[in-house]
Amino acid sequence: MSGRMDGKVVIVTGGSSGIGRATAIAFAREGAKVVIAARRVNEGEATVKQIVEAGGEAIFVQTDVTQAKEVQALVDRTLEKYGRLDAAFNNAGSGKGIRLIDLTEDEWEQEITVNLKSVWLCLKYQIPAMLKSGKGAIVNIASQGAILGVPNYSAYGAAKGGAAALTRAAAAEYAAEGIRINAVSPGAVETELWANAPAGMLEQVAAGIPMQRVGQPQDIAETVVWLCSDAAGFITGQNIAIDGGYTTSN
Repeated sequence: MSGRMDGKVVIVTGGSSGIGRATAIAFAREGAKVVIAARRVNEGEATVKQIVEAGGEAIFVQTDVTQAKEVQALVDRTLEKYGRLDAAFNNAGSGKGIRLIDLTEDEWEQEITVNLKSVWLCLKYQIPAMLKSGKGAIVNIASQGAILGVPNYSAYGAAKGGAAALTRAAAAEYAAEGIRINAVSPGAVETELWANAPAGMLEQVAAGIPMQRVGQPQDIAETVVWLCSDAAGFITGQNIAIDGGYTTSN
């Protein structure tokens, strides 16, 4: 039985853990050759190991996606290894909860750099590689914070809202050239970041979600793989909330 991504070459940034790791594994399961990018070497190589042990194909390229030269090197390495780039999931990012008036200028710039500039840099170097083959699909990570106002996450929300707007503009710019560009906006997702949460916090968050549970990394992964597959071939410029219905009722 063939997979949805058979023969495709895919880059996944932030592929060392959580949503990125789950998505890289899902792409490989669907037949893609996966290039995993992250700053953490051991964790990135661990993702590769999981894929290879399951019979898939993957390589790791240490990358800081806030640095243009490193993003360019990531794409160059992908083309050198596999000869093409068909899809990408620009997932790397992070956020800190800080009251707006307490944000320093450096903290503001860090949030914008990690969550917005990095997406622009990835698009800047991924799109030309895809144009060579006349077709491609990219998914950028945004957040429910790009849709709703989240207290103490003003800089993060601004960056993620920018990523969603950047997605729409890039999609309009390259649709006629065969490149589809979409975004996903996860809500609460149970990743390693919850390990240090206070007892009962996960259950409390789940109680406020219409579907009465938090998301799993696989929930995001399956949507991203679908958006990059031919099954979503007439979809571009969209930001899909994956949040158990939270943004429909808040």
